[in-house]
Amino acid sequence: MDVITENRATEIWNRCLNIIQPQLKPLTYKTWFEPIVPTNIEGTLLTVQVPSSYFYEWLEEHHFDLIQQAIRDVLGDQAQLQYAVQIPRDDGMNMGRSQAVQTVGQLSIPNPAPRSLSVSAPVEPFVTNLNPKFTFESFIRGDGNQFARAASLNVANNPGETAFNPLVLYGGVGLGKTHLIQAIGNQVSMNNPRKRVYYVSSEKFTIDFVEAIEKNRTIDFSNFYRSMDVLIVDDIQFFSGKERTQDTFFHTFNTLHQLKKQIILSSDRPPKDLKGLDERLISRFQCGLTVDIQPPDLETRIAILRKKAEGDHIEIPQDVIEFIASNVKSNIRELEGCYIGLIARHTLEQCPLDVALAEKVLRNIISSEKKDITVEQIQKIVADHFKIQENSLRAKTRKQEIVLPRQVAMFLSKKFTRASLKTIGLHFGGRDHSTIIHACKAIERGVGVDDSLRQHVDQLEKQLSYIVH
Repeated sequence: MDVITENRATEIWNRCLNIIQPQLKPLTYKTWFEPIVPTNIEGTLLTVQVPSSYFYEWLEEHHFDLIQQAIRDVLGDQAQLQYAVQIPRDDGMNMGRSQAVQTVGQLSIPNPAPRSLSVSAPVEPFVTNLNPKFTFESFIRGDGNQFARAASLNVANNPGETAFNPLVLYGGVGLGKTHLIQAIGNQVSMNNPRKRVYYVSSEKFTIDFVEAIEKNRTIDFSNFYRSMDVLIVDDIQFFSGKERTQDTFFHTFNTLHQLKKQIILSSDRPPKDLKGLDERLISRFQCGLTVDIQPPDLETRIAILRKKAEGDHIEIPQDVIEFIASNVKSNIRELEGCYIGLIARHTLEQCPLDVALAEKVLRNIISSEKKDITVEQIQKIVADHFKIQENSLRAKTRKQEIVLPRQVAMFLSKKFTRASLKTIGLHFGGRDHSTIIHACKAIERGVGVDDSLRQHVDQLEKQLSYIVH
């Protein structure tokens, strides 16, 4: 075939696409029509190449009428369309369009009779499987995930062009791994709409592979995954023990990596600790960048709850947010679950949004029994609050900047611990019980007349109440 003929075929097909594109959703068009390559034109017979027989069958089943009408509008009623299906070798080596086609199936459709597709059953197009809500903007950055977010953003803006290939994010359940890896995919799609981005869980990958074996379509399966520009696989630990799936993924990984396509993986542990995986696969996983995500700290948990409330246009009192954030520490998923439970109770039962309601919601998460708090803990919290040395509370000094915090610490020790006055006195440099009583009375009087002191005590009591609940 000469260049002139190929150019003519391209011109004809582009005219067809101009008719087809306005009638489809952008994602459907990108997925099913952009990969088609016109290769030849002979009279009214146009030949186009598609990636696989699965691809051809989908077009025939779901877009036959649209394609037929476009071809006839451009070439007339006698127009014919012929598909050339490219089939790669199924040995782990990719066969790109620029390479020789080993086997080409000619599937002619000589002026077929019109077929009607049911409009009552809408066709589900191929999608990236990405959740559009998972973006970098909606991801709350904290000390535990800052590096993972930075690495993910770098990959999203330079897919396949950095040393971070693959990028592996690992960490416990509900820490934001899935959010981050999908944020990469969404960012790539936004920056490069023509790139083929696909998100899949390892379980879905395995199910699809088993189905491909049963239907004798492993070549189509491999061809599909190896056509991606960015492949995102979640929870790779579930590949454990599945030898044939691992072998297929190994070849898919190699092909994409050799073509400088971006691979992004997530796991509940670092690759070196994954049991039941082939060593060569683990080696591939470790050849890029591996980053862990830690549980969110208190400030991050508070920020997450605030952002959720702002997004829902709900005003939640700060003490309620702090109460939830202080008690739900394990992961973000549990934190969001508590938030949803709180809003549901508030909305459905018309309960006020207060700490009492939050306590009810969190009853199954936090212990109903109060935890014992020690005098030493109170001393540390008070010292941190007043920005003084903890040992100064036990010293003999009578400096005012030490006396007031010491009296506050004594007052709180009496209120929040089971320690006797004598025991409390021993913790404050061996002072007797009368000194403790005097300090408590001084603080009780002071909070009634001194706004500044009352604010200090209120803040400290609130902080301690979170600990004992």
